[in-house]
Amino acid sequence: MKKVLVTGGLGYIGSHTVVSLQHAGYEVLVVDDLSNAELSVLDGIEAITGVKPDFQKLDLRVKADLEDYFKWNSFDGIIHFAASKAVAESVENPLLYYENNLHSLVYLLQQCNKHSLSNFIFSSSCTVYGEPDELPITEDAPVKNALSPYGNTKQISEEIIFDTCAAGDLRSISLRYFNPIGAHDSAEIGELPKGTPQNLVPFITQTAAGIRKELSVFGNDYPTPDGSCIRDYIHVMDLAEAHVVALERLMNNQNEESYEVFNLGTGKGSSVLEVVKAFENVTGKELNYKLVDRRPGDVTAVYADIRKANEKLGWTAKRSMDEALASAWQWEKKIRGLS
Repeated sequence: MKKVLVTGGLGYIGSHTVVSLQHAGYEVLVVDDLSNAELSVLDGIEAITGVKPDFQKLDLRVKADLEDYFKWNSFDGIIHFAASKAVAESVENPLLYYENNLHSLVYLLQQCNKHSLSNFIFSSSCTVYGEPDELPITEDAPVKNALSPYGNTKQISEEIIFDTCAAGDLRSISLRYFNPIGAHDSAEIGELPKGTPQNLVPFITQTAAGIRKELSVFGNDYPTPDGSCIRDYIHVMDLAEAHVVALERLMNNQNEESYEVFNLGTGKGSSVLEVVKAFENVTGKELNYKLVDRRPGDVTAVYADIRKANEKLGWTAKRSMDEALASAWQWEKKIRGLS
């Protein structure tokens, strides 16, 4: 059984990817500093798969602790999620983002080189494209100046990985994903933000559950059909499965270059207000929302050209917006004890 290290493996996308890896027959080792995750997620993973992954609380910025972890553990591949990820917070506290997202990556890659680990999947983001010139966005679209420190850390991280691959034996795939939503169908795991949600759907579900008084829709004057931002919303389980496929591409020596990038999305853009209406239709819950000023760092419209992932990875998003929103609501109801 091949072993895979998943950093940030108790986070939202990380935990769903752990489930997909275990279903695919991998032994998974998880590290997480629990800054934006709960230890109880381990129980949710075990409830779904029957296996509780090996876990260690670890801050990747502490170089000595990371060196010690690699000294006592071995793996066949790494999927690196661990990072701070909120656009607005990064604008307010850029140094936190540069320290957390870049130091941890550099230290991790140093250990890969030291221990001759070559299969590395990086959790990147469509934010690397900034405000796009053309839609849908292909992987060949220019990487522009980032509109937030968070987006900049993803750009810099990709450059660091590219250079590391060029200089040695590392083989890596950066997965540039768009907007993950939803939860596992079991409602055993889902998005569990600490504090005020930074993403749209958990704010929607918390508003529907009465945790939040109202939902703020940031901007109603964008040049879009209804004035709100447009994003490509992808079910988190579709995203999780893509990480397994990408890892196997590296493990089976199917990669065409030492460093590759793939967009992961649905190829369809939906506005914030369209998502709000879809949630109301799927759940029968009326949302209290208001239109407010734009949020710093947000781009007008972003959605993916996914042909490369379809053709090279043999992967495509299968689940619908309605399925994603229904699963997110089931998860919210479970954690709030609602019927």
